[in-house]
Amino acid sequence: MEVVLSRRGWILFALMSVLWGVPYLMIKVAVESVSVPMVVFSRTALGALVLLPLVLRSGQLDVVRRHWRPLLLFTAVEILGPWALLSDAETRLTSSMTGLLIAAVPIVGVVLARLTGDAERLGAVRWAGLLVGLTGVAVLAGPHLGGGSAWAIGEVMLVAVGYAIAPMIATRRLQDLPSLHMAAFALAIAALVYTGPAIATWPDAMPSGRVLAALIGLGLICTALAFIVFFELIREVGTSRGMVFTYVNPAVAVAAGVVFLGEPLTGTIIASFALILGGSVLATAHRTPAPDTPQAGDVQAGEVQAGEVQAGEVPPGGAQAGVAQTGDI
Repeated sequence: MEVVLSRRGWILFALMSVLWGVPYLMIKVAVESVSVPMVVFSRTALGALVLLPLVLRSGQLDVVRRHWRPLLLFTAVEILGPWALLSDAETRLTSSMTGLLIAAVPIVGVVLARLTGDAERLGAVRWAGLLVGLTGVAVLAGPHLGGGSAWAIGEVMLVAVGYAIAPMIATRRLQDLPSLHMAAFALAIAALVYTGPAIATWPDAMPSGRVLAALIGLGLICTALAFIVFFELIREVGTSRGMVFTYVNPAVAVAAGVVFLGEPLTGTIIASFALILGGSVLATAHRTPAPDTPQAGDVQAGEVQAGEVQAGEVPPGGAQAGVAQTGDI
């Protein structure tokens, strides 16, 4: 029987669509006058400062110690590499273009899952989705490959690969680690790693209020608050329905770039958006489960573990820690 989202569910859904859709805008503003290590450090340190007390209050720290090796690997491919690459890429790319390229994460996730032993058969619809999505990436990136933006596009594609690998690590190696613990400690580890580089590249003058607001927004709103809202959304509506917001994030990223930064909204962007989004939906489509198969909406409060979120969800840039891509996370 179809389950109708509650009013609270819709509110949380709308919040997540925005919270993990605007990091690209804030990163673009931040890299105007501060270094890439400063951007990553500010975001991870502020996020960890908010989330770690919640984790310490809940206990279960022994489970973190037991999983420290896969947690380090997860942190590397979800935050340490991607957030630096994403920030560096946005020194040359528009925030809207970056957000659209990251939207290809579900497609990359399907390909990597297939290459690493996923036994699920790819039917004609999913193969079509892969081709359509990759065509969208080609339409978007093709005109820029001959110029100075080629390196930046490559960086974003590496981010997409990292965002696609991270959920596999979480699903296969971190199933016993609560999602909040994973997010908080991953952010804390990343903040420690980037402390030295941030100090070495500390700005000579105080950044403008606009840049400071972007840094604070990235850490407190797009990271700490976003994770809290994300976990509440999954508990409220279940994983499958909750993660639909990841298909809205690219539209938010494009709209934010156009409205607040005056970035162009061209026919190429609109066409590539339609192709990438349509391809992602088709490529991640699954067969209807048997009647006795538990549905995502049956996930009970407090039972959301890292492995319950499927590959191909963003991060942050982001990108979307946890398992979802924030795009930022």
